Amino acid sequence: MGATADPAADVAAAAKLGFKSGQLVQEYGWDEQVDEDFREAVEELVGGEILDEDADDVADVVLCWYREGDGDLVDALVDAITNLADGGIVWLLTPKNGRPGHVAAAEIDEAAPTAGLHATSSVSACANWAGTRMTTPKSGRR
Repeated sequence: MGATADPAADVAAAAKLGFKSGQLVQEYGWDEQVDEDFREAVEELVGGEILDEDADDVADVVLCWYREGDGDLVDALVDAITNLADGGIVWLLTPKNGRPGHVAAAEIDEAAPTAGLHATSSVSACANWAGTRMTTPKSGRR
């Protein structure tokens, strides 16, 4: 799932997702199909390398690349929040509609609460990938 030809567009797309300088970003589900230009744009915006899934650092944001057939989505999301900071964000990146590996929105909506997450919005993350923003539910007021 190739990248875009315009690096500035990738930086703009990553900025639209809220990536900021100094954030620690961890990644799950990387393989040869992910959008490398988008990844590089995220690294440019945060000012550092994306941490792999074996890192033990507490992440501000997690990128979770997931395609239909990658296994259980709930398990992937549970793994993604292992090192997530309080108030952190998970961006679930799935192939856009009509692309190989597309994941139905209903499947995402069903998996999120089971994994302890709340899907808040969906966007076009980059050329071939859609992004679903997920957060941990806010605790009750005291």
